[in-house]
Amino acid sequence: MKKILKLISPLAVVFLLYIFTFYMDGEIGVILTAFVLFAPVVSLIFALYSRKRIRVEFDCDGYVKKNSKLTVKVTVEKDGRFPLGIVQINTYASEVFGQEKSIYKLSLAGTDKKTFTYQVNANTGGNGEISVSSVYSCGFLGFVKFKIKNDLPLPKSVGVIPEIPQIQSSSKLFRSIADSVLTSDDEENNSSALLFSANTAPGYEHREYVQGDALKRINWKLSTKKDKLMVRLDEAVASVQPVIALDLYRNADSKPSEVIADEEKLISSVFGLVALLINQGIACTFVYYGASGELLSESVDNPDYPPQLLLKVLATKIIPGRRINIANTSACACVIASTDCNEEISAVVSTLEDKDNASLIGISAESRNLTDLPMWYLDGDNNFKQV
Repeated sequence: MKKILKLISPLAVVFLLYIFTFYMDGEIGVILTAFVLFAPVVSLIFALYSRKRIRVEFDCDGYVKKNSKLTVKVTVEKDGRFPLGIVQINTYASEVFGQEKSIYKLSLAGTDKKTFTYQVNANTGGNGEISVSSVYSCGFLGFVKFKIKNDLPLPKSVGVIPEIPQIQSSSKLFRSIADSVLTSDDEENNSSALLFSANTAPGYEHREYVQGDALKRINWKLSTKKDKLMVRLDEAVASVQPVIALDLYRNADSKPSEVIADEEKLISSVFGLVALLINQGIACTFVYYGASGELLSESVDNPDYPPQLLLKVLATKIIPGRRINIANTSACACVIASTDCNEEISAVVSTLEDKDNASLIGISAESRNLTDLPMWYLDGDNNFKQV
């Protein structure tokens, strides 16, 4: 059908020229016929000549909040003084944005550079990508087009920041983690008492909290007794911190448009839990993949750090088929948050040294769990419930 429509326009022009030349004004008709034949040739020359003389650049912010608009600035520039015709720019936005592909056309006939902006809707939280997929030189009639030979700008990674829910401290998942931390903290204090038996008071040496001290050093039990924050002077061992591992697993056969909503839900659930732990004075170790593909493990012990950590996660492109690796992890509690808790998650769980205090976070109550670990999900009231 499209091919037929493309043929109608030139056939209509030929028919009108025929009528005008032989039945209305022959002299003007010959001039018009010559122009119609000459103009496409000139337009073709323009299009071919311009293929190596067009440069395109674009820029945008690295992050945007969900349900807002991302503004992209595109600059088109030509080399030399020879006028160019029409330049067609095809843009691409990945699935977390509203419109996937768009086409923009402009003319560089009277200027050396032009800049325009366009906007895309940030609909889903997660890592996205903005790019110029192709650029064409179209002459000045726009009937023909040729891809430019200059290199296109590299795609830009854009993190869409989702809303992080405020998890209620009455959540059973949080309470189980807090109990594990408290138990491990008591064991640590008992071990410390043996090491420092010469001290008049058993356990760690303490002083009053001052601004800037790490929250993980606060001894909450002693602080409650003294009615003021008390800080341990020696480092808390890593095993006292619960481990939160983010497994944004995407099956190689999955379409991104079908899984990005689940990935957003998991990110929101995990960072809601991390924020709750920090706000309640419990430092944690967060395990995730960085933007360079490396496996990272970071201690989160400051209320200002989770938002920064979230930006790092959103800057990371999801690689299909990649699982989180927590081999030989030793902690008072371990929570593995995964978009897919089917067969392959069992291999991840099997590497844990201690599975007694380990659990999973899934997407919903319908998520499958093929392990022996308890699974939790965040419901509509921002409570973690067990599947």
